[in-house]
Amino acid sequence: MEKVQLARAEAARAEVEGAARLQQQQQQQQQQQQQQQQQQQHQQSQSSSRSPQAQTPQQRNQNDIHQAQARSPTPPPYSGPSDPSSSAQLEQPSADDSYPHNATAAAKGFPRYPGLPKVDYRIYSPPLFKLSSDLTTLTSKAEYLSSNAAALVTLIRTQASVPPKPYIVVKGSRGRKVDFEIKLNLMALLIPEDGRARMDYIRCVGHDEVAYRGASRPDVLPEVGEGGLEEWCRRFVEDSAGIKSFTLERVVANLDVGWIDGQMRSLVASLKYKGNVDVTFVVTHSKITVQNPDKVNQFFTTVTSLFAGKNKYEVVKSVWPFASSRSGEPGRKCAVQTEETWWREWRGPICHAIAQKRQGWVTVEDKLEAVMEGKGSNMAPVDWGPDYSQ
Repeated sequence: MEKVQLARAEAARAEVEGAARLQQQQQQQQQQQQQQQQQQQHQQSQSSSRSPQAQTPQQRNQNDIHQAQARSPTPPPYSGPSDPSSSAQLEQPSADDSYPHNATAAAKGFPRYPGLPKVDYRIYSPPLFKLSSDLTTLTSKAEYLSSNAAALVTLIRTQASVPPKPYIVVKGSRGRKVDFEIKLNLMALLIPEDGRARMDYIRCVGHDEVAYRGASRPDVLPEVGEGGLEEWCRRFVEDSAGIKSFTLERVVANLDVGWIDGQMRSLVASLKYKGNVDVTFVVTHSKITVQNPDKVNQFFTTVTSLFAGKNKYEVVKSVWPFASSRSGEPGRKCAVQTEETWWREWRGPICHAIAQKRQGWVTVEDKLEAVMEGKGSNMAPVDWGPDYSQ
């Protein structure tokens, strides 16, 4: 397994360093093809200017070959398919394309899953990374990411191209008894069907903004001016600290969680529930952290960080707006739909799930049942059982 991981890391590093060479080779090959086509056309024009009686059978055969080549030119290496129908083949991942290490790999397309947001889900599982048990943080100690600024920039931009996974948890309890605990995924509200309408962007820490800027404590210094992401990655790589980390955070912006919270509580109250109600907004897959490798072992690194601290770089965020501005502000435009529209569509399924005392996800299947069968409307009184508040 270790050899496989090292091989993947080496492949990723090679792709980052060879991207420019690949582009140059493609340009040279295209130029050579154009020159060959021009020569063929020139020869054809010379042959056609001769009288048919002056041409020998061998010459006529040679002309036919040139004409066939002109009609069906051979595509240069690495070129895309000329037949649109064959582009569907690029939507399927291969053993050598399980993770898009750079823009060249990402351009090959990615698997699509009907009913799910259109993103490249392979990006959530990069090689040499480990996902935390609470599903919030991806962490890697791959050496090339802390020693190659270009590789780190590529990683950050790739990881910033997919959103976090936000969801709501609504829990009702009386004492130690949990009567219901439902969850609703909000990820689809960040990604419009038309990719050109996406609102996400990368944001670096601003002027006078307190953040971890390469030290063990947050500060407003240093600043990098117009250097942006590339300059922060360069500073991280050149930092000689024994323990250092660089983190990208994915955040959700401009979602009116207070309004949704109020609607949830009002709905539960309409069902005559007398217990405690907790409404929580959770965001998973929200952080990607790169740390330099352990110099001796993990225990030594942990002890060192306790006494000497860790140089942290938490200066970059991938922002995924629910809307262009906060609720109530003029000109507000939502990426997919407003909070009110979402609530009208999901109020029935949520009501039915709570009345059934569900402990789990409320999904599109519940929404389908509400639309087709009317579940969640005209609810009968719910028997919540004896009081367990003691």
